[in-house]
This record gives sequence, structure tokens and C-alpha cells, in this order.
Amino acid sequence: MVIVLAHWAEHLVQAYQIYVMGWPRTKALGLLGVFYPWLFQTEILHYGYALVMLIGIWIFRKGFTGVSHTWWMIAFWIQFWHHIEHFLLIYQATVHHNFWGKPVPCSVLQLVFPRVELHLFYNAVVFIPMSIGMYYHMFPPKGEHGNMACTCEWGRHDSAKAS
Repeated sequence: MVIVLAHWAEHLVQAYQIYVMGWPRTKALGLLGVFYPWLFQTEILHYGYALVMLIGIWIFRKGFTGVSHTWWMIAFWIQFWHHIEHFLLIYQATVHHNFWGKPVPCSVLQLVFPRVELHLFYNAVVFIPMSIGMYYHMFPPKGEHGNMACTCEWGRHDSAKAS
């Protein structure tokens, strides 16, 4: 969750730099990018984050059951696509051949949406089903209580004592 929130913060700071501070997009590098511009401008950082997120969601999937598992896997599949987009970007940057005749590496959805807005969108569409999955993991609907192997379910011990 710390990684997810830090990533959110980076993109929100970047949007703030563009829309509130009036910085040109090429100079709006987020919080880390202000101090380490070379890090922010490399595709390795972005691909690494997308891959770590994908692996993390995959590893934790076994802890989710029922409705929470459904929402968690929705987040996984969206993140899988996000990972593919970043793979395309890192591939183009590595081989120095940009797709679609673009002057810089370009992902599929970046053909339609600017990169900053696209990444805010990706963060949201992965974060929302993850959050819903976590909610149902901690507060499962009727009929799904006690199905998890972990102790995350709130009130689980209270219902066990009442039995």
C-alpha cells in the first residue's frame, strides 16, 4: 500500500505542477523527478513499478475469496494491461525505435490520451477495484464470513466467540 500511495503522490504532484503551477509537461517530473530527473525520465522506473505491482497483486490473490477475489482479479487484469503498455514503452526506449512514427516512445492508449492523464487514469482504475477487493476482504458479505485463511476479517473472532 505504501508503494501504491507513493506512486499516486508522484502523479498527483506531476498534475499539480502542470495544471496549478503552469510548468511545461517536459519539466513536470513529480516529486522524485525534481531531485532525480534522470530517474523519472527512464522507462526502467515506470516498468519496474508496473511489474512490482503486477507481481504483488498476483501473490496476494490467494488471500482473497468470493466477491473480494473477483474485485482483486479485476485490478490484476487491468494492471496486467498497464504492464503491457509499459513493456511497449521500455522496448521502444531500449531498441531506439518508436512505434507509430512518434518522436518518443508511445503506448497504445497514449495514442489517444496524454501520458500524465493516462497514468492518473491507470492509477485510479487499478486502485479502485483493489480497494473494493480489500473492503470485501475485511468485511465479507453474508455467506462469505470465515472463508479466508488470514485474520484480516473484522469481527471474525467476535462471531467465533458467539458460536
